[in-house]
Amino acid sequence: MSGRTPIEVVDLALRAVRVRDREDLAVRLAQTRRRLLDPEVRVLVVGEFKQGKSQLVNALVNAPVCPVDDDVATAVPTAVRHAATPHAVLVDAAGTRTGVPVGALAEHVSEAGNPGNRRGLRFAEVGLPRSLLAGGLCLVDTPGVGGPGSAHGADALTALPSADAVVVVSDAAQEYTATELDFLRQAALVCPTVVCVLTKIDLYPDWRRVAERDRAHLAAADLPADLLPVSSVLRLHAVRTGDRALDRESGFPALLPLVRERIAGRASDLAAASVAHDVRAVAHQLATAVEAELSAHRDPRRAAALVVGLREARERADALRERSARWQQTLNDGVADLISDVEFDLRDRMRRITREAEAELDGVDPALVEEQFTGWVRQRVSAESAANFAWTHQRARWLSGQVADHFAHDGGDVLPDLRGHDPSAPLAHAVALEFPVPEGFGFGRRLVTGIRGGYGGTLMVGMLGTVGGLALVNPLSLAAGVLLGRKVVRDERRRMLERRRTDAKAAVRRFLDDVVFQLGKDSRDMLRELQRDLRDHFTGRAAELSRSLGESIKSAQRSVDADADERTARGAELRAELDGVAGLVAAADALAGPVGALR
Repeated sequence: MSGRTPIEVVDLALRAVRVRDREDLAVRLAQTRRRLLDPEVRVLVVGEFKQGKSQLVNALVNAPVCPVDDDVATAVPTAVRHAATPHAVLVDAAGTRTGVPVGALAEHVSEAGNPGNRRGLRFAEVGLPRSLLAGGLCLVDTPGVGGPGSAHGADALTALPSADAVVVVSDAAQEYTATELDFLRQAALVCPTVVCVLTKIDLYPDWRRVAERDRAHLAAADLPADLLPVSSVLRLHAVRTGDRALDRESGFPALLPLVRERIAGRASDLAAASVAHDVRAVAHQLATAVEAELSAHRDPRRAAALVVGLREARERADALRERSARWQQTLNDGVADLISDVEFDLRDRMRRITREAEAELDGVDPALVEEQFTGWVRQRVSAESAANFAWTHQRARWLSGQVADHFAHDGGDVLPDLRGHDPSAPLAHAVALEFPVPEGFGFGRRLVTGIRGGYGGTLMVGMLGTVGGLALVNPLSLAAGVLLGRKVVRDERRRMLERRRTDAKAAVRRFLDDVVFQLGKDSRDMLRELQRDLRDHFTGRAAELSRSLGESIKSAQRSVDADADERTARGAELRAELDGVAGLVAAADALAGPVGALR
């Protein structure tokens, strides 16, 4: 039985619960079976611009699926997964899927054919018949992150909680920068597996020193990530020519086993451990009723005390199903506090951006730096929004653990899977950040303004000159008019500059208010969905416990009412059932194996 696959163990458990007419447990196992049938392992390949991410993906799958160019960067994430025949699909913001030839993919996902992702694509999918991908591995080539403060970096951080692993790519030209280390720290907080890859070692003879420095940086930052030096170019050439020595020099013989065993294998182990946990929990509930009836058969005099104990346990389980149960209060209070804390954190982050933006605007002319300034604001908003989401995800996992503690006495570890909660893009629904069109101040307007201002000066000085016997229009009055006219023009120019700054600050505040409104709604919806999922999950677990204990009470009561011959015959049946449950537990234990502690 120890050689059974996870799906066979689940099917065995399904047959066992259906024999005992436990459809509630069958529903739980059916969910476990559906998870097994979709074993995708999602790996994000991230890094700064032009570090060799796309070439690394191409070398891993031995196919030029991701566009590579010295001057053109990736603009759209590209997911590469297994398929029977090669194909490519584009997915836009509305979810519409459009098939394109694999060879034409570069026209849609690179900056050359789709600069700044003007076509509004969410991602591209590529299917390839590759053994590396056959087990469910999905490699996602991402645009350059540019550090956590960039828009792409924020998108990558936001996607990390839903990934099984992240491969951080940096070339051998230099050691890790501060922005790369910051990204690694944030990635390690929300992603279970982080692998560092040093690329382009064929171009830089000093790559060994860079690798040692990078390992020192990782150790100093307390980041337990492996660092593997590779050359994608050498790997592709070695595969084409069949040169094994060149393949060893490329570093891929060390990277490929890590991808298969450390990433895909670990995800498979965790899936097996999850199956083992669910099957053991179901087997425990099946065994409860069998053991209760068997104990009553063995010692009928203790049956009454056994029934009393089971009824007390059932009362505890029934209490867990009430709306006033402590776990319900913990969940409701926790979600309310979390919504308040998340909204406060988001507003605090946006206010910091507002203060920084206003301080920057006080020293520049918005009309001259509008494009650069609005890009900077959007990057800051994306980064802070991603950090807010990552913190929300961590708090949500902590809350689910707090609620699960209420079930520890009867249900063991019943934490649900929270990875299905992905955020929407933080700026997807916000108004565009645009400054008002500035007033024109061309030569004609400057001339009219100067004449209007100088007229008063000329007239005033001319009138004073007439007292001394001078003409109304004289050199002194003309000079005074010119000076006052220039001053009025300068004052008007300063007034218009202050007006542009005021309008720009108002535009930034409107933009950030809209971001807070939209992102706050996204966060509240996500947390409410979390609350509903946790409520339904734990209510189902409480119902299972109550049903199991109810069956145990009925079984024990039947044994009390049975005569000696019936107890003898029934005892043999119960021992056989208990042996079957024990075999189910043994199969689950064999699945968990050495990875049981990971759960």
